[in-house]
Amino acid sequence: MALKLINRAMLQACMWFMHGVRVFGALAVLMALSVPTVLAGGKWYPIDVDVWTPPFNDLRQREQKTYIPLEKAQQEWRIRVFIPHLKDAYWLGVNYGLIDEARRLGVRLSIFEAGGYDQLAVQRRQIEDVLDDKPDGLIIGAISQDGLNDLVARAAGMGVPVLDLINGISSQKIAARAAVSFWDMGYQAGIYLRRLQERGGPPLKVAWFPGPFGAGWVEDGNAGFRNAIEGSTIRILETKFGDTGSAVQGTLIEEALDRFPGEINCIAGTAVTAEAAVKILRKRGLADKITMIAYYYAPGVHRGIRRGDIAAAPSDLTVVQARIAVDVMVRMLEKKDFYKHVAPRVTIVDGETIRNWDASTTLAPRGFRPIFSVNEQR
Repeated sequence: MALKLINRAMLQACMWFMHGVRVFGALAVLMALSVPTVLAGGKWYPIDVDVWTPPFNDLRQREQKTYIPLEKAQQEWRIRVFIPHLKDAYWLGVNYGLIDEARRLGVRLSIFEAGGYDQLAVQRRQIEDVLDDKPDGLIIGAISQDGLNDLVARAAGMGVPVLDLINGISSQKIAARAAVSFWDMGYQAGIYLRRLQERGGPPLKVAWFPGPFGAGWVEDGNAGFRNAIEGSTIRILETKFGDTGSAVQGTLIEEALDRFPGEINCIAGTAVTAEAAVKILRKRGLADKITMIAYYYAPGVHRGIRRGDIAAAPSDLTVVQARIAVDVMVRMLEKKDFYKHVAPRVTIVDGETIRNWDASTTLAPRGFRPIFSVNEQR
């Protein structure tokens, strides 16, 4: 099944665009991003990355480099990792990448999950408790962009380096960052819709669900998406923020559909939003009338794209980001050269590009269950 477009009228207008390599050719040019392929020998590296120059700059000034990690750590460094939750498969992919890379390098790593984006107090307490034990390094996927800055400063004062993983921390005391710009993720989702819209059809009316309010990645993704559609005929009918649990996102979608009956012809948002929308639209008989697009990737999005239920999603190579975070931390601890701000290059995946795309860069293996520590002494 080809991409599901905005509505049946647009499907007619865009039919020439939907066949053959023309779909791939038109969308593959987005920021000159390439689709990773399976690497020989099962290694995840070498891989193209973006290196922010200078580090942490807000203008997204970057250089493309090739990343090759260490073969082995010099000792069993004690690394502690903090993530918001494990309620969706995005952070399960992070969990897998962290654990697998820790095993490969031979370091001792433990993971603490807070239980949701409304659990800042829990994440703070977890970090405080771990700092009392003075680990070698901290990797933090922050619930709040600003809410951990005092703890980051405390860690830095103790000589414990902090690496900002994925979500964004505003503290000047972080030692490094492994994080794709979610501005890019939102922007690529918006540009994809815009290119479809420009092929014809009525103005596109979108219900937009960027994720939990106040999270740094959500603010960036929201800004990127809006920048991409600015000046187009795409109109955001409503923006609703909320936790990335399926129950919350499902409720937000139902409310939007009730508030704008017959008006919405696109739902865009988190991976959980897209997954929840597939079921809701089928139940309401709207699956052929509303397009769905996510602005990050997960297994349900992967299945949805394969089946034609979801049009497309950018991938930030979640598993690879987690692997890089562990490697960068080890490099810092061993006083070796490292990139202070590095991330894989964003990749657009749709019904055409998915055929040649290596999903292991982004998704945990099928059947993987959360693992919270590795190589720890008993």
